[in-house]
Amino acid sequence: MTPAASVTLGPAPPAAPPATGLWATARIEAVADGRGGTALPLLAGEGPLALRRVGGGGEAEVMLVGAMSAPLGGDHLTVEAAAGPGARLALRSAAATLALPGRGGEPARYDVRLTLAGDAAVRWLPEQLVSVRGSDLRVRTRAELAPAARLVLREEQVLGRSGEDPGLLRSRLTVTRDGRPLLDQDTTCGPGAPGGWDGPAGLAGHRALGQLLVVDPAFAAAPPPAAVLGEFAAATPLAGPAVLVTALAPDALRLRELLDAALRSYGW
Repeated sequence: MTPAASVTLGPAPPAAPPATGLWATARIEAVADGRGGTALPLLAGEGPLALRRVGGGGEAEVMLVGAMSAPLGGDHLTVEAAAGPGARLALRSAAATLALPGRGGEPARYDVRLTLAGDAAVRWLPEQLVSVRGSDLRVRTRAELAPAARLVLREEQVLGRSGEDPGLLRSRLTVTRDGRPLLDQDTTCGPGAPGGWDGPAGLAGHRALGQLLVVDPAFAAAPPPAAVLGEFAAATPLAGPAVLVTALAPDALRLRELLDAALRSYGW
């Protein structure tokens, strides 16, 4: 009888680190219903990302409702929205989002992915994101547009609650149109950010910062002019049918006033 071959086993591979934090995804799909309206064949939320349809007609309006406190350190939240040809979709949030510290010190992540096909139109208009002291949040927003698509995207960030120092907030916004880059920028504020973020060349002591991006094929024939919209707000045409408004303000209320006035001036 042939003796059995001996097998020497090496050390066991290290165990995978335990998952920390909460992972949740909200998914929205909007399509033209063929009758002048917009249908939502997919509307699914998880964990703290609850979704409610609150409007009808030609534009479908969806409200993002926080079902629990999030994001905490270690959480990873994702919102994915796709609008098909001719669909009209407005995405809002019911309340401000608070970035809160977790127990283990891990950063939290919040990803937003928007995909616009054909002549779709999407408005992403969430309430403010508040960076709470001790928190560490990384926000990534990506939008991919077909040539005839229209997009309104607003981001508002508040550094700390009233009388409170902020946490560390890192955000990046990337927009492509017809497969080509339209905008790619990142911002870091709070403890651990590069030096000067709060100095005269940065926020200059302001605690609310925001931006408004409007992409509209009509701008190809009549681009909006560059403009100063106030002491700490400006509109900048982009190398494409788009304009970017950036603003600083002492508080969230004043910031919203500045961005709303700019949006109305562009016919939205």
